[in-house]
Amino acid sequence: MNHVKYLLCLFLCARCAMAQQAPSSTTSSSTPPIPPVRETVTVLGSGEPVTEGESARAVTVIDATEHPLVLQDLAGYLRTDASVDIRQRGPMGVQSDISIRGSSFEQTLVLLNGLRINDAETSHFNLDIPVPQAAIAGLDVLHGAGSTLYGADALGGVVDFITWKPEQSSLRLRAGVGSFGINTQAVTAAAVGGRWSEVLAGSREFSTGFIPDRDYRSESGSSESRAASPLGETDVLLAGSDRAFGADQFYGNYNSWERTKGWFSSLTQNFDAKTMAAVSYRRHTDIFVLLRNRPSYYKNQHIDESWQGVVRRSQPVSRWATLFFGLEENTDQIASNSLGQHGRNRGAGYLNLDLRSERRGSLSLGLREEVLSGGRVVSTPMLAGSMWVRPSVKLRASAGYGFRLPTYVDLYYSDPTTQSNPRLKPESAWTFDGGVDWYPSARTVASLTVFHSRQSDAIDYVRASAAQRWQAQNLTGLRFTGLEGVLQASPLSGQQVRLSWTMTLGAQDALHGLQSEYVFNHPVNNASAEWIASAGHGLVVRTRLGVTQRYQETAYPVLDVSAAREVGWFHPYLQLTNLSNTGYEEITGVRMPGRGVVGGVEILLRRRR
Repeated sequence: MNHVKYLLCLFLCARCAMAQQAPSSTTSSSTPPIPPVRETVTVLGSGEPVTEGESARAVTVIDATEHPLVLQDLAGYLRTDASVDIRQRGPMGVQSDISIRGSSFEQTLVLLNGLRINDAETSHFNLDIPVPQAAIAGLDVLHGAGSTLYGADALGGVVDFITWKPEQSSLRLRAGVGSFGINTQAVTAAAVGGRWSEVLAGSREFSTGFIPDRDYRSESGSSESRAASPLGETDVLLAGSDRAFGADQFYGNYNSWERTKGWFSSLTQNFDAKTMAAVSYRRHTDIFVLLRNRPSYYKNQHIDESWQGVVRRSQPVSRWATLFFGLEENTDQIASNSLGQHGRNRGAGYLNLDLRSERRGSLSLGLREEVLSGGRVVSTPMLAGSMWVRPSVKLRASAGYGFRLPTYVDLYYSDPTTQSNPRLKPESAWTFDGGVDWYPSARTVASLTVFHSRQSDAIDYVRASAAQRWQAQNLTGLRFTGLEGVLQASPLSGQQVRLSWTMTLGAQDALHGLQSEYVFNHPVNNASAEWIASAGHGLVVRTRLGVTQRYQETAYPVLDVSAAREVGWFHPYLQLTNLSNTGYEEITGVRMPGRGVVGGVEILLRRRR
């Protein structure tokens, strides 16, 4: 409670100090207006960057630089998209799963600057992003299959985290404290020269936990160097993270403990506007202790490594047509005291033809051939199209095929509550959607989409009763059908409103009377209402209400309110989470925190060019 009083006093004092400053112009004190929605650039679901108005796919574009002080973590950005389900065990990236349109979290592919960072051990770590939040500029979310362009794991959708490219030299220092012993520090330094730039970022967050054995410590750091030469732009990214956390009830009735470490490096060379090549390396370690007070009783230690190499090119065929093609190689391996030592390779080539008319619409046809270890070939076709029926109304539809190989945990991991299955088949899915986008003005867009997924050999953990262990199995006859709607507008100057709702219905008869651990934990209804407004003198207020109803569960609301000053060099902020003090679980049996508050200050020093 002392933390709360201290933070409120700090913020009110800062607010009074701002009120005593000299008046500023309306332009400098108000929230920067959002760009016209149809001009927002996205690359997911297309061979090259296109505007959101041109895209034939359902894509959400999130700007992480717009109001960085009013959200605690990267999961907060994703929650504004109702088709994205965050199944969180711990905050600040310690362990959070992402699923899209009712798919399992293992069916979501996560990219960093277009390069894969999915974990070969287990997809439970698909939000274990090694780059600090302050170095992330945006997130693009593709709804539906994306395996044609991005390969395995993209059955339900794709999330691409894009790092920040600075335009001026600056230094950001940030510190805060809050409920549950939360303490945060972050630093971001950017240097910009004539033909080069450098970004150094580091963050540290820790908490004593809102209940016993739910403490955490999360640290990450990154360096990104860019340089232009006659060869083209070169980008070198180095990043690492270290996250230790109490894992009470995470995987059964145990006071467990876990620690993950991640390293990521990539070299990207853009030879010209048409050709690029990249190589990346990812190493991830996971130490899991079943009983924290008796670590010698049961302990697992996993080390997995992944390599990726890509070459991509776009070739104009005519005024209206462009051919995109590329080659990829992916290798991963694991060394584990419980899973053993395993490795596998995948090579792929793809072609994608885009036919595009600015005033009429677009048509995209793609095919990917992926060769797996052992010689098996998987073909993943895709077809998407859009048509402008009026200057402000666009119809769109898409169909695509996706697949996923079982993770090493699916194949080989067993413990007192879980039984693996080395005979698992790869899972696959056909996804279809159709929708309409309406742009009544430059600052308003509404969209409605119907989607359907037909899955084959879906992987889940099932059991007949609570007395039995969870058994990894392939499910047949799994179908998902749903509806998603989005309204995004800027009704008044300095205000932004985003409303989204997604309904998902699944074929529960695929379980054949068994209990499901993951697949049927999806929301059947998920809604989000976000409002951001300028309150004058550079003060920005954000309110978000999320309401989620999971399969066979009661709906629950979560209300967050935050405020920050965004002008000048002194930026106080205050983040109030779960003001409704709702008791809820995103993963069955894992409690989420109640009402909390975090606040602090950011110092921004910059030199304009």
